[in-house]
Amino acid sequence: MSTAIKIFSPATVANVGCGFDVLGFCLDTIGDEMLIRKTTAKGIKITKIEGFDLPYDVKENVAGISALAMYEDLKPNCGFEIEIYKKIKPGSGIGSSSASAAGSVFGINAILGFPLNKTELTFYAMKGEAFASKSEHADNLAPAIFGGFTLVKSTHPLRILELPTPKNLYATLIHPQIEIKTSEARALLPDKLKLSSAIRQWANIGSLVHGLHTSDYELIKESMTDVVAEPYRKELIPYFDKLKAAVLKAGALGCAISGSGPSIFALSKGKKTAKIVEQVMNHVYSESDIPFETYVSKINQEGIKIL
Repeated sequence: MSTAIKIFSPATVANVGCGFDVLGFCLDTIGDEMLIRKTTAKGIKITKIEGFDLPYDVKENVAGISALAMYEDLKPNCGFEIEIYKKIKPGSGIGSSSASAAGSVFGINAILGFPLNKTELTFYAMKGEAFASKSEHADNLAPAIFGGFTLVKSTHPLRILELPTPKNLYATLIHPQIEIKTSEARALLPDKLKLSSAIRQWANIGSLVHGLHTSDYELIKESMTDVVAEPYRKELIPYFDKLKAAVLKAGALGCAISGSGPSIFALSKGKKTAKIVEQVMNHVYSESDIPFETYVSKINQEGIKIL
């Protein structure tokens, strides 16, 4: 049994347009690295953080909170030190907090010989995610832990469904360098929803899931409209409407806010189209004074990886 493990904890896209709080997928090249070490002294300690200024107090850091929740239930005869090499900017909308929360429990579980399954790991990771976003949800955590596309069937009891990924599906992302806190973005949403909007949204979710199962790219394209969160949250993201119109014209299947933003993602059939979409995103934001980064990624079907 290993006494130390280094992992890659990937960025993720939540909601996938129409699937507010239930759908998500895992990215391949963007993510944090974490080193978790077994110690003779009991307890959880965060001993190193690089990349961003985050708290070392385990009760104030999402990685510590999720690890502590699992540790207190498992009661192992040892302790753990966590090093975090943070590469996903907090508040970027691509699962920064979930990468930390999922990574710590995954690493500890691996060192202990994998006593917990992926659903149980998601349960503990939700404790850290709740601290960051003020609500327990798993739309980023599930794809980070399971890989690929996931659907959160329910959180109480927790049930995650793994969805297939069409082999030629690519994601393009742009991350404008502004910060949107998940808790603040959630506060923008109305308490009530028109019945007509609800019907349209759940029809889109059902057809998107069917499109993933059948690799029906045209159906995926028809299904990615969000009438629940996007109309309210897009006001926080400069040039959103302009960028969305441009990437759809360039051939993207769909374009939407990644999680609560400010990152925006597009899905495309084929890497060539995904790269064209990236060029269009660059062009739209190059006319602004907002710094930004863009990425093209295959869908990561493994999730968290041991390095």
